[in-house]
Amino acid sequence: KAVVSTQSTGRVVCLKQLPSGLLLVTGPYKINGVPLRRVDQAYVIATSTKVELPAMPESLTDALFKRKAKPTKNEKEMFVENTTEEPKISAEKIALQKEVDALVVPAVKKVDMLQSYLRSRFTLTKGQFPHEMKF
Repeated sequence: KAVVSTQSTGRVVCLKQLPSGLLLVTGPYKINGVPLRRVDQAYVIATSTKVELPAMPESLTDALFKRKAKPTKNEKEMFVENTTEEPKISAEKIALQKEVDALVVPAVKKVDMLQSYLRSRFTLTKGQFPHEMKF
């Protein structure tokens, strides 16, 4: 599958559809640097390539991607310099990414030339229309 959006135009492996309707995809991170990510189906172009994946961990849910609510500021705090730190990736997510990669990478290596296909970027040139292509 190819993810087409403003942030990423990488080729990914679709792991499953989440209850929210979004697709859970990964690069795998070890192969092309795309982490576990939720993607709307509108930004995905499906291919005919199938990969036999083992059972994924049960902790891969929408709750994993939920962000903490930002505290509201009162009127005096609005004009104080912003000293908040950027959000860090938790150790739990890093461990989960490694666990998923350990399951997906061997399955990808079994399919002929899929690893090099996933490493390459998805691009379209003038005159190429994705709805007319056969992947």
